[in-house]
Amino acid sequence: MSSADSFSGDYALARGKFRIAAAAAGAALASVTHPERGRDGEDLAADVAWIGPRDADKVLVTLSGTHGVEGFCGSGAQVDWLNRGEASRLPAGLGVLIIHAINPYGFSWLRRVTHENVDLNRNWVDFSGPLPANPGYDILCDAAVPQTWTEESQAASARVLGGYLGENGPAALQQALSGGQYRHPAGIFYGGSAPTWSRLTQTAIFAEYLGQAAKVGVIDYHTGLGPWGYGEQIITDHPGSAAFARARAWYGAAVTSPSAGTSTSAPITGDGLEAAPRLLPHAQVTGMAIEVGTLPLNDVLLALRADAWLHAHGDPDSPQGRAIKTQIRAAFFGDADDWKGMVAGQSLLATRQAIAGLTA
Repeated sequence: MSSADSFSGDYALARGKFRIAAAAAGAALASVTHPERGRDGEDLAADVAWIGPRDADKVLVTLSGTHGVEGFCGSGAQVDWLNRGEASRLPAGLGVLIIHAINPYGFSWLRRVTHENVDLNRNWVDFSGPLPANPGYDILCDAAVPQTWTEESQAASARVLGGYLGENGPAALQQALSGGQYRHPAGIFYGGSAPTWSRLTQTAIFAEYLGQAAKVGVIDYHTGLGPWGYGEQIITDHPGSAAFARARAWYGAAVTSPSAGTSTSAPITGDGLEAAPRLLPHAQVTGMAIEVGTLPLNDVLLALRADAWLHAHGDPDSPQGRAIKTQIRAAFFGDADDWKGMVAGQSLLATRQAIAGLTA
């Protein structure tokens, strides 16, 4: 079996492969059922596999599907790790927690967001206080997701976005569009008005499986930024912090930082890796996001904007809707053997580096 065989073409197939591979590896399996149905009427769930002693104080966590449609990548990497027999070679006393499709709705429906139209990696904020402002998105909201999706409306939006780019530069435009916003529920990168089902589910999984852990490493799989197949290793901890230094020691000098301006990602608010230490105050947490490149950034943003328009104003079952779904799938899933092989190889290295760091 090649690494490419670990990847799947839809959510239901990915879930089936994961559960079979996890069971074959001797994992203890559980699942949390999602309240919605999938695009083809299938059951949706976040599946959980635990390997190793349940009282392990050192635990590696891998997380797929934070951004729904990006789950093709993370699921394939997780299944490949299981199929390679890595579970049988773990150091004594180490636990591995594999969370498959934490946003199963987005995975099945080919959406980056949850069923609440929320970007899960902008949802980890304190909703009891004032929410972060994004004045740049407030200016661009109508251009980002217009009322209609025609050649004329796209051209008009492009003029507005281009004007903002010319006045403020590419970094400011990316920050305005993708940094996270909390005032436009039908828009892109919307952080929500309350914790989502996926956030609550992840919180509960962490509480159930990681309460005993003293050292935790988290790898979260993402796609859509950077060169084809290259897995950028993004650290959300601030450079100069102990957590950043640990991550650099584990993964090497090529790690990047959005806050330092060395990442393809803009600095964001409400991401899950930043929230992990708050969920696990008793543990030393070292987090890293693998961001695997697909298409050029403009193509990825266009697909996201089209999908947001489709679910706010259009018909996903129309010819236009199906074309947009093809567009967004391609923006976040490199459905080619070379891309899948690159993902599997880089993921395997990262998991081995994390395990070495946890057990050093």
